[in-house]
Amino acid sequence: MYLWVKAFHIIAMVAWMASLLIYPRYKLHQAKSQPGDALFETMKDSSLLLRKIIMIPSMIATWVFGITLIGYNPGLFQLKFMWVKLVLVIGLTGLHIYFTKMGRTMDNGVNTVAVRRLKLLNELPFVALIAIVILVVVKPF
Repeated sequence: MYLWVKAFHIIAMVAWMASLLIYPRYKLHQAKSQPGDALFETMKDSSLLLRKIIMIPSMIATWVFGITLIGYNPGLFQLKFMWVKLVLVIGLTGLHIYFTKMGRTMDNGVNTVAVRRLKLLNELPFVALIAIVILVVVKPF
């Protein structure tokens, strides 16, 4: 059963990462247009669907399957890499929450985030993903 849970954890994590990488891009395009414009409304609708159908469920599934894996193997918390991974996942969760709040504000026609900042924020999930994969595969400490 452990390997099934691990497989579903990886699947959920991939979906979550994909959504965290594309969501800021949707908002970037939305920020370059005006409320009422076709592009603005398309990106607004697309990002809402992404958030509801993929982003939120995959984040929850990643956490549920990850906690289940730890339940099967509590010895993982004896390893330093797991603590670093957990901090990164908590950071990704915070970024997810920030993206959601920023997106809702933007959907209401208020853009408080500069385009340059959106481009930079778009890179954070990928950097975290690289670190997490290296931690899990290489276990450097």
